[in-house]
Amino acid sequence: MKFNQPQSLKGIAGFLGCIFKGDPDFPISGINEIHMVEPGDLTFVDHPKYYNKALGSKASIILINKEVDCPEGKALIFSNSPFEDYMKLVQNFRPFEAASKMISESAKIGEGSIVQPGAFIGNHVVIGKNCIIHANVSIYDHCILGNNVIIHSGTVIGADAFYFQKREKETLKFESCGRVLIKDHVEIGANCTIDKGVSGDTIIDEYTKFDNHVQIGHDTYIGKRCLFASAVLVAGVTHIEDDVILWGQVAVNKDLRVGKGAILLGTSAIDKSIEGGKVYFGAPAVEAREKWKELVHIRRLPEMYEKLNKLIKDAEKVK
Repeated sequence: MKFNQPQSLKGIAGFLGCIFKGDPDFPISGINEIHMVEPGDLTFVDHPKYYNKALGSKASIILINKEVDCPEGKALIFSNSPFEDYMKLVQNFRPFEAASKMISESAKIGEGSIVQPGAFIGNHVVIGKNCIIHANVSIYDHCILGNNVIIHSGTVIGADAFYFQKREKETLKFESCGRVLIKDHVEIGANCTIDKGVSGDTIIDEYTKFDNHVQIGHDTYIGKRCLFASAVLVAGVTHIEDDVILWGQVAVNKDLRVGKGAILLGTSAIDKSIEGGKVYFGAPAVEAREKWKELVHIRRLPEMYEKLNKLIKDAEKVK
């Protein structure tokens, strides 16, 4: 999430009541969790396992619970509880705004766009030109839709990320402050759900089309001209390149990359990244031709078992 205007290291540390290391006027352009950081961002780390990852990331400011040397070109803020302090920043710079109308007065709706009765358009939403938002669609705060977008009934755009920190006696919600960006000429079917980024953006790129009941996790990028059939599930922080086709009930695990032009046949699932330009099938999915050969061999197992049994019996008779 980017701030409306840059903040200073001294100002952020003062708000949190923390000491810092670095130029007091060091500029902070936004906050991001570790998967989405960019130069100028503040991120946090509260576990030794991830200290090096955070300190070596693109983030310019690290909120950390251990005194360490400050990497060159960066700044540090020392906190007893980085997670809680990071959540304070989220809640301060993107607080929850209660709705008072079905279409917020702060929403911007482009020329020629139609919002059907019963649709909810949240605060600071931007909808481009010539869009159709059908009845009972919910578009949460800060989401952005391009031109010529169609959203069918029952779909929810911008719900919170499924992202939590497990502790011994509690499960803490990682407050979402990201957005959903839907580019031009995208069509989203009925009863789909597209989660906002935790702190970055979930993006659906141009000319991509979804069937009904599709779920897209937080901070995921879906490329141009993709086709997703009904009941496709895509977990968070996944990158799906252009021209990918996912047929019905396909499942894609988190943090993966699906190459350009890949096709996953129905009921397939992947738990690792796959190359583009190939057809895949199975769970876990492999190239479809290999999977079909495997299935042929499996079907022949009873026949092979009978033949082996007969050979054993014939050998026993000879003895």
